[in-house]
Amino acid sequence: MARQDEKYRLDRDGYRKNVGIIVCNDQAQVLWARRIRHDGWQFPQGGIEPSESARDAAYRELYEEIGLNPEDVHLLGCTDKWLRYDVPYAPKTNYFRRSRGFRGQKQRWFLFHLLAEETNVRLDASSNPEFDHWKWVDYWRPVQQIVDFKRAVYRRALTELEPLLIRG
Repeated sequence: MARQDEKYRLDRDGYRKNVGIIVCNDQAQVLWARRIRHDGWQFPQGGIEPSESARDAAYRELYEEIGLNPEDVHLLGCTDKWLRYDVPYAPKTNYFRRSRGFRGQKQRWFLFHLLAEETNVRLDASSNPEFDHWKWVDYWRPVQQIVDFKRAVYRRALTELEPLLIRG
């Protein structure tokens, strides 16, 4: 098992490598999930382990966060470059950022088309679930609903990946 410092290895600018996951259906809607113990909704996302590629991390996170296996989806594409966002600093709640030089996330975004039945989406696939509810929403709705500090990244990812979207 990786030490905590290795798992959260930062680049020289203070960003942690991460993947963002967008799953679409035949109606060009996207899977939107609510975080456990929060009122916030977001796309699934997660860190890239030191020994894995961004693509491998996307498939791992796809299973851990929403219970989908590689055969349940078709990879439509990913963003060409890393997209970055800074996490706002809150002194009482963000010890890790202050003590380790953490600035934010740099993400590769992946667009998947759901091939399996919706019943294959399971939020309890891991022992530590991230989400407690999910729903299909219009493709651009997440840009209006995501927290402010992630909005520009969501807009850039959705804009870049939109041409790959399968429309029924």
